[in-house]
Amino acid sequence: MKRVQAACILQTLVFSQKPELMYTREQALKFNNTEIDNYKASLEKNKTKYQIVDRQELENGSIVIRVIKQYSDKTDVTEYFD
Repeated sequence: MKRVQAACILQTLVFSQKPELMYTREQALKFNNTEIDNYKASLEKNKTKYQIVDRQELENGSIVIRVIKQYSDKTDVTEYFD
C-alpha cells in the first residue's frame, strides 16, 4: 500500500494587467501588488501553508512570483518550509 506522506506544489505565477489599458509601470505595480495581497489572503483564509521563494518586478509592471504551497491539508508539510 502506498500513501502520500507530504506534498507541495511549486508554482510560477504572473500578475499583470491587460496591455491595451495603457497603465504606467507604477500604476501596474500598484494593481498587481493588490492582486498578490488578495491571493495571499485567500491562501491564508483557506489555511494553506505557503512560502514565496522568488519575486521579480518586470519593466512593464508585471510581477512574477514563485510560490511553494501545501497540496493537501491532510499531510504535514513542515519539512518544506524549514
